[in-house]
Amino acid sequence: MKHPSITEDGSAPLKLDTKQSNGERLLATFNQIRDELTSTLWFILGNKDDAQDIAQDAFLRCWKKQDALPDVINLKAWIFKVAINAAKDLRKSAWKRKTRTMPEEDVMMQKSTTTSLDLLEENEMLVQLRTALMDLRPEEKEVFLLRQNAEMTYEQIAEAANRPLGTIKTQMRSALQKLKVALS
Repeated sequence: MKHPSITEDGSAPLKLDTKQSNGERLLATFNQIRDELTSTLWFILGNKDDAQDIAQDAFLRCWKKQDALPDVINLKAWIFKVAINAAKDLRKSAWKRKTRTMPEEDVMMQKSTTTSLDLLEENEMLVQLRTALMDLRPEEKEVFLLRQNAEMTYEQIAEAANRPLGTIKTQMRSALQKLKVALS
């Protein structure tokens, strides 16, 4: 039986109490990553309400499989994988194929700055980044967000997306090139 002490990429996992039950561990981890997960799903789905629904659906799917938690090495990556699969299921459903546009509300959290000029520049950069992210192909956006927000390795992303590792790396490289051009 594997215990989540170190993730596959060598980083430390989220803070977990080993005395917690599977359900308590799942709930604590989910609460720690909820904002990141919802933000990632929002960019993938293009709709805040759908992102929140899928996050809840992902939690329920994970809850039903909590007996498998002792074998999970990276709980955060596992939750993201379940959520991405749920998002794909939603995108495939016939009556939800047409995505709604994102409102102007902030999707990314902003850190506080000291001057209004800094804040203005940061807001402008965030708008450019959001626009550039929305212009990426769905596969590129998914790979970029899973790597940046979920901190998943390329191998974990390949497994979650059910695509070859080389394809994932190519999609990430393409996403980074497009974002670099858009932000320069």
